[in-house]
Formats: sequence, structure tokens, C-alpha cells
Amino acid sequence: MSLAGRLGPREGAVVHKNIIFIGVALGMLSAAAAQTIVSPAMPRIVAELGGMNHYSWVATAALLASAVTVPVVGKLSDMYGRRGFFIWGLVLFMAGSALSGAAQGFWWLVAARAVQGLGMGTIMPLAQTIIGDIISPRERGRYVGYLGAVFGVASITGPLVGGWITDNFSWRWLFYVNLPLGVAALAFIVAYLHLPHTPRRHAVDYVGFVTLAVGLSAVLLATSWGGTEYPWGSWQIIGLYGFGALVLAGFLVNEYYAEEPVLPLRLWKSSVFTFSNIANLGISMGMFGAIYYIPVFAQGVLGVSVTNSGAITLPLMLAALPVSVLVGRMITRTGRYKVFLLAGVAVMWVGYLILSNLDYDSTQAELTLAMVVVGLGLGAVMQTFTLVVQNAVTREDLGVATAATQFTRSTGATVGIAVFGTIMTNRMQTEIPAHLPPVARQHSVALFGDSGGGVGAVLDPSSLSHLPDPVVAGIQQGLAAAMHPVFLAGLPVLAVAFVATLLVKELPLRTVAFADMDREAPGGSWGSDDARRLLLSGVALDYVARRIETANGDAPHLLRAASSLVGPDGGLSERERALRASREVIRPTARLLVAASLLRRRSAGTSVDGRDQRGGV
Repeated sequence: MSLAGRLGPREGAVVHKNIIFIGVALGMLSAAAAQTIVSPAMPRIVAELGGMNHYSWVATAALLASAVTVPVVGKLSDMYGRRGFFIWGLVLFMAGSALSGAAQGFWWLVAARAVQGLGMGTIMPLAQTIIGDIISPRERGRYVGYLGAVFGVASITGPLVGGWITDNFSWRWLFYVNLPLGVAALAFIVAYLHLPHTPRRHAVDYVGFVTLAVGLSAVLLATSWGGTEYPWGSWQIIGLYGFGALVLAGFLVNEYYAEEPVLPLRLWKSSVFTFSNIANLGISMGMFGAIYYIPVFAQGVLGVSVTNSGAITLPLMLAALPVSVLVGRMITRTGRYKVFLLAGVAVMWVGYLILSNLDYDSTQAELTLAMVVVGLGLGAVMQTFTLVVQNAVTREDLGVATAATQFTRSTGATVGIAVFGTIMTNRMQTEIPAHLPPVARQHSVALFGDSGGGVGAVLDPSSLSHLPDPVVAGIQQGLAAAMHPVFLAGLPVLAVAFVATLLVKELPLRTVAFADMDREAPGGSWGSDDARRLLLSGVALDYVARRIETANGDAPHLLRAASSLVGPDGGLSERERALRASREVIRPTARLLVAASLLRRRSAGTSVDGRDQRGGV
């Protein structure tokens, strides 16, 4: 007999929750590590495979594929269950990892990363949704810290291990190391993840799936290519934006009329849902901007090795990790979350302010301070917005709402990396030649390429070793000047995130998980044992009232008991007193009990618009 089976029902349920949580957290760890382990090795990868002009594409390809996949998988999991999609997500992720490690060219790597992105776009939202199924929002405050720890471990070990592997083996092993972790996660999930799902007929919104994927791809491609592949005012970029906007407009019209829309528009009527996603978008831009572009500053300006570049990002997550655990426990204890969100975004803004003031003369200690401040803020908000959204939606929308939150996160990462990368690339082309000695400046095209693409050499220590010291110093000064507007761009983004957080309405956290509702009521009729007892009591009293009012001499004991509720009342017969008791005492009590049962169900799970979480009354 399993451990859960040897324990009591309540203890067994807790053990089962924890087992499922460990399984999905393991899957999240493998996907999250893939997002960070590559970042410190990016300069070495583009130096070997080429493509400095397309530097951001190694990350953008995965994030773009993930962003398109997330809302589709979220909706399908609501319709057909979570388990199968989660397993296939792990398989896709491992296939993409193997292909990335075997890449023979830059665009091969980009395509393989897109396959990885399809897997990540399946794993990440479904892991969050499954946790939302089995753990109540109030209880999940504690688990928020554990989820933050998963991302913290991935973010801490990812850059550090990634730099070490790149220096001592090959950057290809950055992708191969995902395979054993993915296999372990897959075995765990196949063995333990068995969430119940009741099949029913669905009207699949094929038009919505296609138009969403095509429209998002066009808009995100335009954002990624603008200023790098093509000028922002070129017909290619304007055309992509126009085409994407047209397709997405068609998507919105389709969603209005679709029987089961991919992304129900009614979700956006909730201010909690809308402002949480806006804030989540800005925070994601800030988070991934720091993860991907601080190593550029560390290697190009401070001159550290790839290994040390991975280590220099360590303070960010070392600061975020304890804050995430502490804030999660405080949310569970107090039931409050907004104050932590506001404080977190504000602290992140201060961290970016410090980053934007770094220059050629800055030290590793100053960069470390900036990372610590950013990490302290990030720890308070990293997973909390998902909790806020899940607490505000019905069960039937849990998957798609969680996916929407993950989608804004992926979109923020994609847009942030692309926009910051555009700023960096454009400024490098002008700042580096401007800081070179006059003789070298005249030959800057020969040194760095006519489009700045050869500027990738400034991030490769072996490429700089044969250059004179004044030229190396000029390159580092130019890169420092180019990085200043990159970090400066994060300040208005985080300011918008703070305002959106301020507008989020703080709702009481539900204390009953959706899975517990199912366990307590196998038939799916009631929200909890308390609600069931209250309703049954109300129904029983209503039946008693009916018997009293229809009694015709066949229930003398019932009439006598009812009449005693109002006592003697001059001249009224026993039957008349019983009828009065029925109208004034018994029926009102029955109505109160029924109302209390409904309130109990709603407190256990109700959306912000008042609809019952279980699709009932």
C-alpha cells in the first residue's frame, strides 16, 4: 500500500498533492533552466556560428514559439484534460534540446530552439494550471515560494553551469544536459500525474487557433526584426505589423461569436485579470532584459570570462530566492498580496536605475549591487501574478486564464529581448567607432563589418587578445555607452507595471482548491461538505413546512411540535399556531440555510463577476 493509502483521507490528500507538485515542478525546472543556461554562452555561440546581427534570435525563437503555443494549449487542456498535453510538451522539449545540441549552423539552432519553445509553451502554463487545480489560492501562497525556488535554482545554476560547461566542454552540452532531467520529469509525470477529467463534447474553435497563431507570429516577428533585419520604417516591418493587426482583429471578431473561444473576451472585463497581465508583461520585459543583457555588459565592458559572467548573475537569483519564499509564506499567513506586489515592482525599478548609471569605470561590485536590488524586487512578484489571476477566475477558465498569464510573460520576454537587443545593436554600431582611436576608427568597417555584425568579436576574449590595448579600451568604452540606453529603457516599462499593479483590486483568496471540491462532492453538485449540509437542512425544513401546511389530521405530533414554536396565542387553535410557525419560523429558516449554502459554495470558488466556479448557479 502506498504512503498516501496508509494515511487518513486528509493526510493522504496532502501527500498526493505534494507528489503531483514535485512532478510538475520538476518539469518546470527543466523548461526554466533552458531559458537561462544559454545566456552567458550566447557570445561564444554567435562567435562560432555567426549571426551577431541576429543575436537575440536564439532566445527569441524559443520565446516566440512558446508565446504562440501557450494560449492554445491552455484552452485545449480545459477541454480535454492536462495530462496528455503535459507529457507531449516534455517530449517536444527534449527533441528540441537534442536538435539544438546538434546544430550545424546558426539558423539550424534557431529552428531547434523553436521546437524547444513549443515544449516550453506547453510545460510552463500546464504546470501552473495543474497546481491551480490541486492547491487553493490561500494555501498556494506558501507554494508560491517553492515555485520561486524552482525558478531561482534554474536561474542560479543555469548561467553558472552554462558558463562552466562552455569554457570546459562545449556550448552544445548546454542543450544535451536537459535530456536526463527531462527524462526524469517524464517518468515521474507518467507514474504519478492522474488528474480526473470528465470527457464531454466540445466545439473546437479552429478559426481562433489559426488566426491567433498567425497574428501573434506576424506581430512578434516584426518586433524582433525591426531595427535589426530591416529598418523600423521598412515595408517589411510595416507590412508584418499591418498583416498581424488585421489577422488579430479577425481573431477578436471570431472570439466574440465562437461557442467555445480560445481566449474568452469576457476575461478582459475583469480589472484583476487585465491589470495583472499588463503588470506581468512589464515585469517579464525587465526580468529577461536583465538576464540576457547583463552578461553582455560583464563580458564586453568588465572583461570577465564566460564562466565569471555566469557567476556575476548569481546575486540576482540569490536575492530573489529567499524573498520569494518569505513573501509566499506571508501571503498564506495574511491572505494579502497587493502590498508585496507594489513593493517588488518599486524595488525592481530602483535596480534598473542603478544599472542605467553603470559605465566603463564601474566595478563588478557595483554591477553586483544592481543585480541584488533587481533580484529583491523580482522575488516578490515572480510567481504572484499567476496566483492573483487564478484566484479571480472560474474553474472552467482556469487553464486558459493561467495560459494567458504565461502568454503575457512569454510575450514580455520576447518583446523585451527584441527591443533591448535592437537598442544595443544600433548603439554599438555608432558608439564603438566613436570611442576608438582615430587610426582604428578609420578602419572600423574592416574591423567590425559594414553593418556592425562583426561587432560580436568584442564579446569574444580570444578575438580581442591580438588587438592593441587602446583599441580594446575604446571598444569597451563604446559598449558601455551602448548598454546605457538598454537599461534606461527598462525604467518606463517598470513604471507602467507599477501603475497597473496599483489598479489591481485585491480579492480575498479562496480557501478551497478545485480538486478538493471534486473530492468532497463526487457528483460535482456541491462545493463542500458544509455547503451540502446547509442545503440538505434547508430542503428538510422546507419539506417540514409543506407537511405542516398540507396536514389533514394525519400528523398530530408534527402540528403539536410546530405550534410550540410560537406558544399560546389567545383563541388560535393548535393547527393555526402550527401554520403561523411554518410561515414565520420554519420557511424563513429554510431559505436562510439555502442562501448560506450558496454563499459557502461561492466563498469556496467564485469568479469576480459572481458566476459559480463550477459552472452551476
